[in-house]
Amino acid sequence: MYVYIMSDFMVSNFPGAIEPMAEKKGVNKSEEIRKVAKSMQDKGEKPRPVVIIAALKKQGIVVSSPQVSMVLKRMGLRPSRGRKAVAAGGRSGAISVEDLLAAKKLVNHFGGTARALAALEALQKFES
Repeated sequence: MYVYIMSDFMVSNFPGAIEPMAEKKGVNKSEEIRKVAKSMQDKGEKPRPVVIIAALKKQGIVVSSPQVSMVLKRMGLRPSRGRKAVAAGGRSGAISVEDLLAAKKLVNHFGGTARALAALEALQKFES
């Protein structure tokens, strides 16, 4: 049996079988999560998934922790997993093109890679 949905009516391949579609029942869980999170935020509390799940469970609404976390993240209330912040003035371990150009100038200044490395090793001994 094939069922085709057209507007507000459900039509099957049987002649004369046109009937109105059933109304959508139930609650919008995401909207309920947003309401609870907003009320917690208005009270000055930090919305946490565990607390929201417990509050909705009292209302008879069952939601999962990942679902609550996603709604909170879309609301901007949860930090997204991104890059870790680098300390001020710190740099990542990657060597940039500018670093390579500076190293080339240093090597040219000392007259070769061997002398530049020897100078850097001597400097390292003084620092430690």
